[in-house]
Amino acid sequence: MEAATKSIREICAKSDARERQKIQEQIRDLQKDLYSDCMAKEFQDKVVLITGAASGIGRAVALKLSSLGASVSLCDLNFPSLNAVASECTTPTHLRKVDVGSSTQVQEFVDSTVKGLGRLDYVFNCAGVNPTSMKLEDTSEEYWDKLVNTNLKGVFLVTKACLPHLQRGSAIVNVSSVSGIRGSALQSVYCTTKFGLIGMTKSHALEFGPRGIRVNAICPGYIDTPSNAGIVKGGEAVERMRNGNALERLGEPEEVADVVAFLFGEGARYVNGAVVEIDGGIKMSSTTSK
Repeated sequence: MEAATKSIREICAKSDARERQKIQEQIRDLQKDLYSDCMAKEFQDKVVLITGAASGIGRAVALKLSSLGASVSLCDLNFPSLNAVASECTTPTHLRKVDVGSSTQVQEFVDSTVKGLGRLDYVFNCAGVNPTSMKLEDTSEEYWDKLVNTNLKGVFLVTKACLPHLQRGSAIVNVSSVSGIRGSALQSVYCTTKFGLIGMTKSHALEFGPRGIRVNAICPGYIDTPSNAGIVKGGEAVERMRNGNALERLGEPEEVADVVAFLFGEGARYVNGAVVEIDGGIKMSSTTSK
């Protein structure tokens, strides 16, 4: 490796600026391929359970981990879209239509996952209901129940059902939001669920850590997903979101998937109870959510 690096430096020194840039790009591509190959070895023969896998971040994580060699067990309420995601995966899959707020459906999904794929190594709690901005006096009890049942109770039920099957070296990643850190105006119910999920993550990290099971949370900012497209409509609103972070663009689901793969992998073996913000360096909070 040292000799190869020296040779590359010598070639770059003799090249003009355009050639050097081309060589550097090729090196970056090679490094990326080598990194992917190393990660693929980690995920061979592993099984990942993913909720909310039919679109957006859940879909991206399913495709990413499948490309790295993991078998994936996917659930969502939108089964046709879930089936489409499975058709893109290159490893064994298990599918089920599941309401994560139902303990019966969750238990059946987890049991069928272990029976069908033979084991369970990683859990990605991604199922969630995005916010609708409204004043507190306009917020119904039904709306409260809907968000709490999916965003908070769902993670509790899935984690509880999966825990008996997880062994030392397993990991769980929960999807919170930047709204779970900073809060967002007119979204008190959503923020409650996402703040609560961070608390659950940290508590579970302390509880499961002695068993060798890591638990972390990610907090996406505004990611360009179908569910977020329903929240922010119109060119002006989208532009406001783009300008709301230091990188001045929307995040891509695949960028979130890369972080999740890292948190599951060997490189994050000492990362436990962490809350990872994926928001491009956010500058505002009142209009930004997962």
